[in-house]
Amino acid sequence: MAHPKIGNLVPVFTLNNQNGEKIALKDFRGDKNVVLYFYPKALTPGCTTQACGIRDSAEAFAKRDTVVLGLSPDPEAKLQKFIDKHELNFDLLADEDHKVADKYGCWGLKKFMGKEYMGLIRTSFIIDKSGRLVHILDKFKTKTHHDDVLNWLDENLA
Repeated sequence: MAHPKIGNLVPVFTLNNQNGEKIALKDFRGDKNVVLYFYPKALTPGCTTQACGIRDSAEAFAKRDTVVLGLSPDPEAKLQKFIDKHELNFDLLADEDHKVADKYGCWGLKKFMGKEYMGLIRTSFIIDKSGRLVHILDKFKTKTHHDDVLNWLDENLA
């Protein structure tokens, strides 16, 4: 499945966060920009690097009226462990059946160490306050992801 198209309203969804609370994407409409980032697996090196960069940039995201939501196929309990271990300060959403990842074109064939399997493809979507998709990041380093997003926000939504 393909990514949503730039300029279109994004597919809305409601998922549980790490605390079992329902988070609805539509609830941010009109109030906040949203960075919706899909990551493969909590508590793994690349995903930890990416999440900690976002954690350390919380104030910068807040200054830009932007909320960050991380989404993976992990269960709520694992998301809570991830948050506790790394003191993450934003919501992580459990998409265990990868239905939302499918809607956003982020579930597909991956290759690792010569093996092919279906999994979550690391991708970030920047959604403006009106709920429209304004940018997709699918080629970035986990170490600089937060800076890449903040720079794009500064250049395009300032």
